[in-house]
Amino acid sequence: MYQWILPSLSEVLAESQSSVVECSSAKAEQQWRISLAATEHLLLNTLATVSPDATQGLVLTAPAPLFSQPKLTQSLQTVTFTAKPFNPLALMPFQMPVAMPAVGYANATVDEIAPQESVLGLLPADPLASEQFCLVFTEKFRLVLVLAEHRNGKKTFSFSFEPEVVQQAWRSLGARVMLTNPEFFVDLDTLVQKYCPVAPDYRTVIQFSQLLLQQLPEPEADTGNVPPSPLPPVSLSSHSSPRPDVELLQAFAHEVRTPLTTIRTMTRLLLKRRDLPANVLSRLEIIDHECTEQIDRMELLFKAAELETSASTKSSRTQLTPMSLDQVLQQSIPRWQQAAHRRNLTLDVVLPQQLPTVVSNPTMLDQVLTGLMENFTRSLPSGSHIQVQVIPAGDQLKLQLSPLQCKDTSKPATPAPPPIRKALGQLLMFQPETGTISLNIAATKHLFQAIGGKLIVRQRPHYGEVLTIFLPLEVSSQQKSGVMS
Repeated sequence: MYQWILPSLSEVLAESQSSVVECSSAKAEQQWRISLAATEHLLLNTLATVSPDATQGLVLTAPAPLFSQPKLTQSLQTVTFTAKPFNPLALMPFQMPVAMPAVGYANATVDEIAPQESVLGLLPADPLASEQFCLVFTEKFRLVLVLAEHRNGKKTFSFSFEPEVVQQAWRSLGARVMLTNPEFFVDLDTLVQKYCPVAPDYRTVIQFSQLLLQQLPEPEADTGNVPPSPLPPVSLSSHSSPRPDVELLQAFAHEVRTPLTTIRTMTRLLLKRRDLPANVLSRLEIIDHECTEQIDRMELLFKAAELETSASTKSSRTQLTPMSLDQVLQQSIPRWQQAAHRRNLTLDVVLPQQLPTVVSNPTMLDQVLTGLMENFTRSLPSGSHIQVQVIPAGDQLKLQLSPLQCKDTSKPATPAPPPIRKALGQLLMFQPETGTISLNIAATKHLFQAIGGKLIVRQRPHYGEVLTIFLPLEVSSQQKSGVMS
């Protein structure tokens, strides 16, 4: 018996399973977060082998977009279902990237709508509004993940790769589209059916299982002879973890990031309109900037928590690839200078004429460097000068952040006393003078290790705290042959 006229996605999956594993709500939320991280890595690995120019998949989510990696946002079409108390057709017209007309405001054109972001409303009485879900459609696999909150307040998590189950989940969603946006059902259904409901290759499921295991927190040292659960998503209980503050940080980062992503999506849709006053657009741009900054910050907190709950930093290392540091710096330096200017600081960047290729993770490197710069600038008094220097150092590239109190870098002044920092659990530190909460040095070092780098923090006379980052250089074919010989 369904709760409503249409089955929710949790009801669809419950009907397809012979048994349901009981667990706590905290464990269900943990399973959801771990499975989303595994799905993101699976998509990145899958899309790495295809051309980035064409759309390679479709993702249906609620209540907000779940993936923010640039590779995924560029390669996937995303439709978000929401039951927020506003008229979605008035502010966020549904529009697919494949030449579908926009509705909701008469003066809008297709070009004014964010091409990869689409939003559909749910009816307030729909029990699906209490579920978080993710349906993934690609040429290689289909996947559905659901975190449901029931009337008794308990949460459950379930997922399935079975083509028929995913198809039933889409039928349930499609029926809702017929209720709220009937004129768009055919177009969306055509897009869904573009990705044939074929059984996934067993290697895809194995890879997903391996990614799940990589996301699992480290178990206690003395757990006795209790056998593990046969299902990876439910093989860890929240009360058995030796690091409850780390799990709390993961949950906090996820819960903050979700509404911010929704706000940013709405803001970017409004920014595409050309009939808004200039002052309104200016304020929307500020909102977009602040949301992006905090979303990136929450992603760093979440990633740091993942590293701490992994068996080792090496097992959690992200996918590393040869990359242009020059491209990352060209994107990052204007943001660093803007952040420094907001705090009445000056920033000077010294780069070599030609930057060599380094081996790292482009997206993570940008986020980690920006997060480090954000924390670094917050710890300096107003009027300080920051020098960022990049120089080769053997088989590595060295990036150094040095604070100076005077703008004349040749005459460093006596530095201000080091900032007071208080530990908050295993990952965070608090600066009472500024009210800033940030990752501690150990957690930040783990992040750099995960992207192939190394962070060294030193206190130097006349300079104060100096941060030095080392990144490995790409080994050329000649160097490789020389080592082999």
